[in-house]
Amino acid sequence: MKRITVFCGSSFGTEEIYKEQATLLGQTLAKQNIELVYGGANVGLMGAVADGILNEGGKAIGVLPNFLRSKEIAHLGLTELILVQSMHERKTKMNDLCDGVIALPGGFGTLEELFEMLTWAQLGLHKKPIAILNINGFYDSLIELTQTMVQKGLLKEVNQGMLLVSDNIDELLDKMRNYVPPTVGKWIDKDKS
Repeated sequence: MKRITVFCGSSFGTEEIYKEQATLLGQTLAKQNIELVYGGANVGLMGAVADGILNEGGKAIGVLPNFLRSKEIAHLGLTELILVQSMHERKTKMNDLCDGVIALPGGFGTLEELFEMLTWAQLGLHKKPIAILNINGFYDSLIELTQTMVQKGLLKEVNQGMLLVSDNIDELLDKMRNYVPPTVGKWIDKDKS
């Protein structure tokens, strides 16, 4: 893996550990010579992960829609800042640039980005590892929901397994390096589910 896209909040949230782990993720990526691709802002967890990698001499590429420049203040110290026209173009560019995805705590935007990447993988549009750094159990309820989806016949277990989860950065990166994408299709056959 040469580049990882990180989706995360543009605020820090209520727990200091979110910022600490975002910074540590950036530092770890730099030490492992993995470049960061992210939303391009200098605020919240987005800014923390970028500062973490940049302060260790790593490379950070930001992808920011023009209309968010005034809301999500562009990080001025990035290796590269790519300006795009729309949120869809942002996600497409971030996907094009990366070899895998990690989601940190965030809100609706983070979830939307994570699930679009999962959906693209489920449809066979890419074979990249998609991971959650489950800091302090932040994503426990979401992981439980995916299990409910499987139990209720709306998600194949093999597709649920595409979502890699750990609360440890090194373990998560190892899971991503060893990821093997599923070879079965997305659709659930009523007779073979």
